[in-house]
Amino acid sequence: MDVVRQILLILHILGFAALIGGLLVQAREPEKRILPVMRDGVGTAFVTGVLLVGVLESGDDPVNHTKVGIKLLIGLVLLVLVMANMRKERIPQGLWAGLLGLAVVNVGVAVLVSSAHAFS
Repeated sequence: MDVVRQILLILHILGFAALIGGLLVQAREPEKRILPVMRDGVGTAFVTGVLLVGVLESGDDPVNHTKVGIKLLIGLVLLVLVMANMRKERIPQGLWAGLLGLAVVNVGVAVLVSSAHAFS
């Protein structure tokens, strides 16, 4: 099961890399839009994140449900915002910055909240 967890973790990281990369590549562009790589990245990150939780729950290690809940909420917001704006010609600068901020916060939660008792 450890190999499955590691593969899912790699795909999860690559999903966020695609999302953040798709956002950052537009940093100097005057008009921002949702790129297909962003859609694919956020979808991959969301699905692999849910699968990772399932794998972790089936194991013996404790799962930090607070961390999982925060990441799930942020991931769901990212997924909805990306999908809702996929067909639009352009998106507002504020939405672009919000997507970037949420993606970075989600990565930060993953890295900084690593112990099972981080919020106690």
